[in-house]
Amino acid sequence: MKLRTVLLLLVLGAIAAFSALNWGAFNTPTTLSLGVAEVQAPLGVIMLGVVAFLAAFFLVFVVYVQASALFDSRRHAQELQANRELADKAEASRFTELRSFLEVELQKLASGNAGAPVDAAIVARLDRLERELLTAIEQSGNGLAACIGELEDRLERRDGTLPTRR
Repeated sequence: MKLRTVLLLLVLGAIAAFSALNWGAFNTPTTLSLGVAEVQAPLGVIMLGVVAFLAAFFLVFVVYVQASALFDSRRHAQELQANRELADKAEASRFTELRSFLEVELQKLASGNAGAPVDAAIVARLDRLERELLTAIEQSGNGLAACIGELEDRLERRDGTLPTRR
């Protein structure tokens, strides 16, 4: 139990014990003034009645506050669930839209034969450039070999021997 509940029960128990121990004094009639008239009644019993009424009133008030908090909590939970479902539906619709968009775009790519001639032209140009590059490399190699051969011939005619390589 919570501390305030225990404290409240202790106070109510003390009042009940005090009333039981002093019941004779509580029950003794006395003259009470109501402002316009005087009445003979037991003051202790009237005061116990007031305490019981206030306790019942506060008990009803606490129950009302707890019930309203519970109803508000349930209402908020229902609103939260409704908003969660709405967000899930919106997200699902976005995924559906994305899927349909991707399918349309993929169909456009798959059926896009207009891009095929461009691709074939690029491949043909690349093949031609590759052949030209190989031809240029072969011609450069042949020219270099001819230059080296010419240098060797000059060296042989000059000294008659070739220098040794290190």
